[in-house]
Amino acid sequence: MTAQGHCDPRFDRVREVFDDNFAQGEELGAAFAVYLRGEPVVDLWGGVADRHTGRPWEPETPVLTYSCTKAVTATVLLWLAERGLVDLRAPVAKVWPEFAAHGKDAITVERLLTHEAGLPVVEQDVPVGEFEDQPAIAARLAGQAPLWTPGTAHGYHALTFGFLTGEVIRRVTGATAGEIVAREIAGPRGLDLWLGAPDDVAARAARMSAGERMRGTDDSPDSPDSPRFPGSPGSPGSSGIPGSPGAPAAPASWREVARDLAEAVADKGSLMNRALGNPSPSKLKGGGNHPVIMRAGWPAMGMVATARGLAGFYRDLVAGEIVARETLRDGVRTRVSGRDRVMLIDSAFGLGYMRPSMYFLTPRKGAETAFGHTGLGGSLGLGDPRRGLAMAYTMNRMVTTGPGALRAYRLASAVYDCLS
Repeated sequence: MTAQGHCDPRFDRVREVFDDNFAQGEELGAAFAVYLRGEPVVDLWGGVADRHTGRPWEPETPVLTYSCTKAVTATVLLWLAERGLVDLRAPVAKVWPEFAAHGKDAITVERLLTHEAGLPVVEQDVPVGEFEDQPAIAARLAGQAPLWTPGTAHGYHALTFGFLTGEVIRRVTGATAGEIVAREIAGPRGLDLWLGAPDDVAARAARMSAGERMRGTDDSPDSPDSPRFPGSPGSPGSSGIPGSPGAPAAPASWREVARDLAEAVADKGSLMNRALGNPSPSKLKGGGNHPVIMRAGWPAMGMVATARGLAGFYRDLVAGEIVARETLRDGVRTRVSGRDRVMLIDSAFGLGYMRPSMYFLTPRKGAETAFGHTGLGGSLGLGDPRRGLAMAYTMNRMVTTGPGALRAYRLASAVYDCLS
């Protein structure tokens, strides 16, 4: 396959990497977009949006981006904080009184954003009937006790991040996070980005497919949803990743990390599996492909977007057009780092944004200034204020192990190499 679209000659290496991902059999369909100081320098797409029908991937093809959503939800809270509608350092219970139950009265909104609240799991099984009732799921979390003392450790709140922050947003505005995104962020800027996709958008979205190593994790062969696989381009789910072309050097403790991960993946009751598995899209035929999931707009993993739309979000964010540059600078400042209680590898977070770590592999040249968020299976949104850089990678072949897990990392590395 030859990539379609535009690529500034300065970034020819990016096109080569994009094409190579297809040549190596690591893609079905994908898109990659880059803005440099507001100007589009890369806008590539190719492959198929649906492997069953052969429907081609078009420049306007949206797709579920999973946890790339979290950066957009975090930005909504920063936007509200700038307007004095929410105090990030105030207790959550100030705007959500029921949340104070079981000793949670001192947990601040900031602790929700930094994954320190100790609420990474919805303990009660969430039925399909509640999938589009975010307040009901949030109420379940309000009635729980933290799994660790809030503020003493961080652990990836893979799904609960959205229900917790989304309820804070609803309490102070009367609107969902998705409604704020549509009204204040995506809509005014013409971004193809939805947190709660209309049915017509869901109908033309690319259909996610599981990578080879993920097959058999669900009754439906096309269901990409599994609570057993970390969702990051750098997820060390395979001992083969460190030796992959373009991969960063493995840490000295790699063997121990791989062992711990393997044990957690195999244990259905592990904190990792519990955090990633409830509510489970796999209860619906097709998992994340089901219109209910796209329409529900879960603020942790429900965003549907094109690569152009997600890259455009980061373009406007780093330019100070969504929140002030000072607000963003504080928002991306690393608050927590080190071993993640849930994912068992090193992670680092600002106020909802990922910072470079083992869980957010970033080219060395962007290690000090890059921020963003990955999504289950390989998607990526990244901004770099120092360079005026914004990029997004979307795809529909879910891969979390082996060389294919590094598709976004290789593309980002090529971008940084071209800049120099």
